[in-house]
Amino acid sequence: MARHPRVGCGAAILSGDKLLLVQRRIPPEANYWGLPGGKIDWQEPVEHAVRREISEELGLTLNNLSLLCVTDQVAYDPDDHWVALVYLATSFEGEPTLLEPEKHAAISWFPLTDLPAHLTVATLAAIKALQTSIELRRF
Repeated sequence: MARHPRVGCGAAILSGDKLLLVQRRIPPEANYWGLPGGKIDWQEPVEHAVRREISEELGLTLNNLSLLCVTDQVAYDPDDHWVALVYLATSFEGEPTLLEPEKHAAISWFPLTDLPAHLTVATLAAIKALQTSIELRRF
């Protein structure tokens, strides 16, 4: 049986210098903090999937989106491989609300200079891309 990577999406949602993270309840990476997001449905445009997932999980409507990075996760389970497209969102409507408590234990804003110790693999990659993006904008 052929195996193929699964495709997901996420959003690095910024408000000023703070990043919105969710604490995962389920494996892999249970109890780790990560970007909100999820699976892309068959024939669903990626940007639509990002907007849908964030609306379902947090009740936010994302405005302007730009592709931040692509993450490749093969770190935990040899039978599991995820590729995720992560979008940057700096404009949104609504207040973040925990709408899927079976998936997430908590949501919180964290200063980019004071992130929690336990971050998901995809979140670490996105933060690296975000820091590079911020550095490039200073020039």
